[in-house]
This record gives sequence, C-alpha cells and structure tokens, in this order.
Amino acid sequence: MYVAVKGGERAIENAHAWLAEERRGDTSVAELSLSQIREQLSLAVNRVMAEGSLYDPDLAALAIKQSRGDLIEAIFLIRAYRTTLPRFGATLPVETGEMACDRRISATFKDAPGGQVLGPTFDYTHRLLDFKLAADGELPEAPTAEPRQEPTPHITEFLQGEDIIQREPVSEETPGDLTREPMQFPSNRPLRLQSLTRGDEGFVLGMAYSTQRGYARNHAFVGELRIGRCAVEMEIPELGFAIEIGEIELTECETVNQFTGSKTEPPQFTRGYGLVFGQSERKSISMALVDRALRWEELGEDNLGAAAQDEEFVLSHCDNIQATGFLEHIKLPHYVDFQSELELVRKLRREAEERTSEQLGAIAAQEAAE
Repeated sequence: MYVAVKGGERAIENAHAWLAEERRGDTSVAELSLSQIREQLSLAVNRVMAEGSLYDPDLAALAIKQSRGDLIEAIFLIRAYRTTLPRFGATLPVETGEMACDRRISATFKDAPGGQVLGPTFDYTHRLLDFKLAADGELPEAPTAEPRQEPTPHITEFLQGEDIIQREPVSEETPGDLTREPMQFPSNRPLRLQSLTRGDEGFVLGMAYSTQRGYARNHAFVGELRIGRCAVEMEIPELGFAIEIGEIELTECETVNQFTGSKTEPPQFTRGYGLVFGQSERKSISMALVDRALRWEELGEDNLGAAAQDEEFVLSHCDNIQATGFLEHIKLPHYVDFQSELELVRKLRREAEERTSEQLGAIAAQEAAE
C-alpha cells in the first residue's frame, strides 16, 4: 500500500511538471504577459471575473494564463481564491443611471433620450478573418472619444412615466448572499439574479434561446443595453458618510416584454434584467430573458412546462463550477465501485446462462419424449 501511494505521488508530480511545460509551450516564442492578456483578451477576462464573482482584471488574467486558456478552469481558480479573502464590509448599490457609458443602445426607440452610442461592438463587422492581425499590421487610428459622463436616464423610466410598464417592487430587506448561503427552493428574484450572473454563459444563452423559440412565451425587446463604468461607494462608520472607493465596468440590459394584465391591473409591459461584470452583452441579454421567464408565477402567468421556467432546473444547472466538478469527478479512480458492478453483471450473466441452459435442457427432454 505504501509503494502504491508513493508511486501515485510521483506520477502526480510528473503530471504537474508536464502541465507546466505544456502551458509554457515553445520557449522560442515570447511568453505571454498578464498585461497582454488583460488588455488584448479583455472579453475573456471579463467572463472570468463575472462567473468567478471577483472583480480583479489582473487576477483573472493570471487565472487564464495558469489554466492555458480554459476559461472554466480559470473561473474555478478565481472562485477558489475568492474564498480566502476576508470580507470587511459591503458597498452601496451602484447607480447605473450615472454610468459613464462607452456603449448605450436601445432596440425600442430610434431617438432614445440621451442618444444611441454604438461604442466598441462586433455588431457591424463582416465576420471575416482579418489577416492584418496575423501580419502584425498597424491598427487604423480610431477617433478619440470620451465616455458619456453626464447621467444617462434609463429607457424604462420614460415608459414608467406613462405607467405602461410594470413597476419593480421596492424592498428594504437586505438580499441574501449566494456566496455564503446555499440556494434554497423556492428562491426569490435577488438570489436568482445572483445565480444567473455567476452562471455559465453558454448554458444561460441556451436557456435564453429556448425562450425565443417559444419555450416560455417570452417575446422580448432590448429596451436598453449599456456598457460603462460605475462608481463604487462604501459607507465608513467612522466618517458617517459614504466615499468612493473605486469604479467597475458593468454591462446592464433591461428587456421590455409582452403585455400582461388582469381584472385589477391594466395591460402593461413587463421586464427582465441582466447585470454582469465587464463587457458581456451576450450574457447580460441572456440573463434578462431567463430572468423574465422565471418570473411567470409572480406575474400570474401559466407555467407552460418550459425548461427556462423551471427554477430548480435552471439554477441547479447553470453553475459551471458545480457542473464541472460533478462531471469531471467520474474520470477519477472508481475502482471499487466499478469492480462491484462488474461482479454483479457477471453474476447476472451466469444466472441468465444457467436459466437458458436449463430451458434448453427441458426443451430437449420434451422433444425426446415426443
């Protein structure tokens, strides 16, 4: 037993060394720096921060480098590191209406109050490979522009002024913290939103797409999508007032969804909401669509049996770290379990063969008697 343990340790050490060698790659090629990852692979960095629940571009870049570009592994590393950090306070809710917007668009109003700001987007590119990048060509000089600094009102505020969109309920209750307490079902909207913003982008996208294809009756317009930087403030007890401690980049999406109404409420639009660290349009829109689908009960709608309406299904399976852990554990040693099942199958086969032999013998005896 001792020899087996030591042999296993040596094998693991060798695996680690080989992994480090593979991570480095061809040593004749310059090593990738954290600043290069942070600045040039910023969308990957943003995803790691969002799903890792830790806003730190440098740490996210380190996790991407360490994981050889495997973003789920990088998210795992960030989540693990996050658990070692002390928590000494809580910030005030960020005011996204005061966001310094790099990008702000609406699919519901052409002349949106505050204006449309296209910003840095793939939306209007031709999706053709740019071989200038491979040749290290010079970048075209972009026009210099500062983010919109003045407060940009939300589109839904104007709809709310006409009372034709559902008003969000205001609660003084402190929302639960999914990072400290396990998810309980039935859940509430704050916890659902926390779970979705940490959820795997691909899974949330798939759920959102299912609602667009009719599995939840969830026709939506992007009322507003905005990307920019928001100030983060924290109350200091010794001072008696809040101070700004930094700023973070966020992507916010509010969808305007189909009419609803009842005997007591006039027809009005409803809404979905998504908020994600960094620039992550696909994730924030997907999150808003799934959020709206999960609100069927509070809005008095029928459950159509769609997967996106099933709170337990969506929230229990959207977390890629939990999913990865359970998926990948089956490649670890299961010798005892498998041997027990192997012996069971062999026993069942022997019994089946014996029964078949007895049946054949009985048939042969009957034929001989006839």
